[in-house]
Amino acid sequence: MTDDPRFTASFWDDRYSSAERLWSGNPNPALVEEVSGLTPGRALEAGCGEGADSIWLARQGWTVTGTDVSQVALERAAAHTPPELAGRLAWRWTDVLDQMPETGAYGLVFTAFLHLPSAVRRQVFAGLAGAVAPGGSLVVVAHHPRDLEEGAVPRPPEPDLFCTADELAEDLVPVGGWHVRTRDARPRTVTHEGREVTVHDMVLRAERAPA
Repeated sequence: MTDDPRFTASFWDDRYSSAERLWSGNPNPALVEEVSGLTPGRALEAGCGEGADSIWLARQGWTVTGTDVSQVALERAAAHTPPELAGRLAWRWTDVLDQMPETGAYGLVFTAFLHLPSAVRRQVFAGLAGAVAPGGSLVVVAHHPRDLEEGAVPRPPEPDLFCTADELAEDLVPVGGWHVRTRDARPRTVTHEGREVTVHDMVLRAERAPA
């Protein structure tokens, strides 16, 4: 879909290999807020990284498949898996640019900070939406475009990599049969260069109509 090296397995393997741990190991707060009231079932996380969100979902009773393009990240996720959750977690190498998930197979599909050029994003997210079963939910978290303007934390100066929840919801319209439950630009405090600053997350939760 794109020849940009930033979206390749080798790029992400190199990035994960550059440090013992890239992320905090804590679940995404927007995921926790949006999913806590849902009935657990089968879940898919696209771009699971080192596994914190998938592990949190498994602790809530979900049976989770975490996918990522980086084998290094998946090996870390497997190493972080608590033994008591091993039966609820599967880690799978997947390139979402080329491999679409199984249609209608999951009660929850989640992805965070999967920033792609708009033309590619529409195709990938259509595939992720298609993997949601009737009555299931799609939850997406990303950096909000307003962070480009406010500049509290540097973001790539490429507006096409960012979208609002309204724009992403519009992309779901061709798929049909969706109810948007959350569309938000949610503030979050982070520490950057030794000081606390506010960034904003794009948060979308959409529910597929029951069969």
